[in-house]
Amino acid sequence: MGTTNFAVFVDLENAGAKESMLNNIIEKVKIRGDILLGKVYGYTDRYSSLKECLLSNTFSVVPSLRYGKNQKNNLDIQLVIDAMEVAYTNPLIDSFCIVSGDSDYMPLVGRLKAMGKHVLGISRSEVASGIFIKACNEFIFLESVASVTKPAKIARQERDQDHGAEPTIGELAKQVLTILQDQDEDQMYASELKDTLLRLHPDFNESNYGCSTFGRFVQQLVRVCPDLKAWTEASSLIIGVNTAAESAAPVLTRNNWLPAFRESLKRFKEDGFERINPSILKAAIQADYPSYDEKQIGFKRFSDVMKELEKQGLQVYRHYPIEGSPYNVSGIVSESGFGRNEYVHTQRPLVVVTAPGPGSGKLAVCLSQLYHENLHGVKAGYAKFETFPIWNLPLKHPVNLAYEAA
Repeated sequence: MGTTNFAVFVDLENAGAKESMLNNIIEKVKIRGDILLGKVYGYTDRYSSLKECLLSNTFSVVPSLRYGKNQKNNLDIQLVIDAMEVAYTNPLIDSFCIVSGDSDYMPLVGRLKAMGKHVLGISRSEVASGIFIKACNEFIFLESVASVTKPAKIARQERDQDHGAEPTIGELAKQVLTILQDQDEDQMYASELKDTLLRLHPDFNESNYGCSTFGRFVQQLVRVCPDLKAWTEASSLIIGVNTAAESAAPVLTRNNWLPAFRESLKRFKEDGFERINPSILKAAIQADYPSYDEKQIGFKRFSDVMKELEKQGLQVYRHYPIEGSPYNVSGIVSESGFGRNEYVHTQRPLVVVTAPGPGSGKLAVCLSQLYHENLHGVKAGYAKFETFPIWNLPLKHPVNLAYEAA
């Protein structure tokens, strides 16, 4: 089987710019193939904690040199230009990873796919455009990346304090389990697994774990991790997920489900996700508790679980449809219009509202919030930030043309 070669382009602001998250992204890509080229966009000195990760993975950076109001879009255009240059000039690269959910990258994804390239998209769920998700050959939510790899976080932190220390056999077993769960059939040949481990840990050698062959190393993995199993088919060693082990996995009940959900939400918050989609939360719970079902904990559907979490203090804000909108202005600006929506308490002087694409509710949220701020005696304003075309440049200026092309 041929090796997949990736070019990775990371929008740091979209990825959250945390070292643990960047490591998780790189790990997900390396499970799928080799990274021949990597670039991050928007790098500044405040991201200095990423230096070791970037240097050890031979990533180059495109700095964020602030001048004017359009820096973010300039970097987006630079990403598109760099990706197309690689696609045309480097025949070794057959796959591209775009770490961003911006729908502005749709033409780039379309062109790459037309050239026969595989496109992997990675982004936060709250900013991922639905059309961008569907356009990619494969898409991964950052929240799911964080939740799946979370059990090894403490071990990674310990290794960070002792640079160069190799992972323990237990840590490798957990990583192998993650690798297998990314496969279509939850299994792979031992030779493929070794190639993947070498991509993740270039200094890996089974002899460091007291094994004379990789086959013996696989058997050692199976002994320390009951979720793994190994067998031989046509003289080939195969390692896979031990589905029989799911019966011994922890089970949620009416008595213990609430602490489990709180712990999962806490993990997301520690990884920088203040808000997550309910579907992402459910996927994280199912990863921790494979047999999870709403009926086990006394609910008919997951929406009922969310309502109970709301009663327990989880913040949920609802907006309701307004009859006659957007033409019934008097009805919109009334107690039965914006007044029916729930007031979002804020603490910062500037709040940025962002969402994937048109029709997602950005304007409605802002105007509704202004209505409620006025009722609470708070002087607030709203500004819609449009970056292109640049007003003081001709429409046919190369910058404006590049934006239209992107």
